[in-house]
Amino acid sequence: MKSVSISICKVILAVLLCAVTLLPCTGCSTSQMGETSAEGHRRHKRNWRIQNQELMADIDKALLLDKPSKLTDKRIP
Repeated sequence: MKSVSISICKVILAVLLCAVTLLPCTGCSTSQMGETSAEGHRRHKRNWRIQNQELMADIDKALLLDKPSKLTDKRIP
């Protein structure tokens, strides 16, 4: 039982470590050479929007919501 709880703690620690490293740091300089801060902000917003769209598409595919329904709205006698 003790080894199970230790392995669960290790998994939770690994997940938290990955989450912290993947979070964007807000204090860092995010603009590239020749790019204004507004352009860098727009680029980041665009990347987040595209990644969110792809994530939602993956979730829809996993839940089988990506295909149209074969049901009809007409009453069939």
